[in-house]
Amino acid sequence: MKGYSPKGWFYSSYLAKLNYQNVQEKWKNYCFKIRGTRRSSCLDRPHHRHIFWSWCGSFIGIAATAYLSVKTNSPLLMAPFGATSVLIFGIPDSPLAQPRNVIGGNLVAALVSLTILHLFGSEPWAMGIAVATAIGMMQLTATLHPPSGAVALVVMMTKASWQFLLTPALEGSIILVLCAVVFNNLAHERTYPKYWF
Repeated sequence: MKGYSPKGWFYSSYLAKLNYQNVQEKWKNYCFKIRGTRRSSCLDRPHHRHIFWSWCGSFIGIAATAYLSVKTNSPLLMAPFGATSVLIFGIPDSPLAQPRNVIGGNLVAALVSLTILHLFGSEPWAMGIAVATAIGMMQLTATLHPPSGAVALVVMMTKASWQFLLTPALEGSIILVLCAVVFNNLAHERTYPKYWF
């Protein structure tokens, strides 16, 4: 009958009170984090010259990739390259926009998702595994590139063949990076890339 002693009741009541306070404190902290702390400086409107260079660069990069797709009759273009253009032409200084991340991230995501597709098919849970595993592998290989999460979904949704790894993942990424290298360095205030590897 040790569990029914007043001493045991006191400890269980005390622990319940501590647990309630702990949960309440965690909830307050969670709500504070959701609110945010300040306005982000990256959302400020950039100078009109930067907008002009971003517009021209993304136009040339996507148009060149699309043109080469038509001329070579191979699919070098995919939707995630629109998001890649935002990074490499809109914020070329970002670590996520560097050639290692663009090319490596797209290759890693394509390889992971193609493997999962051919092992498990394109079930909804397999799509989740493909994107999650692609993110994890990009983090492990230091090639994190946000549009590559969409590359994994494109592979799963289109049930792509292994050819997808070469065209458009590798070749399209290289074309966009080369356009970014040539174009971004024409602007006096831009330098791209910050690093290659």
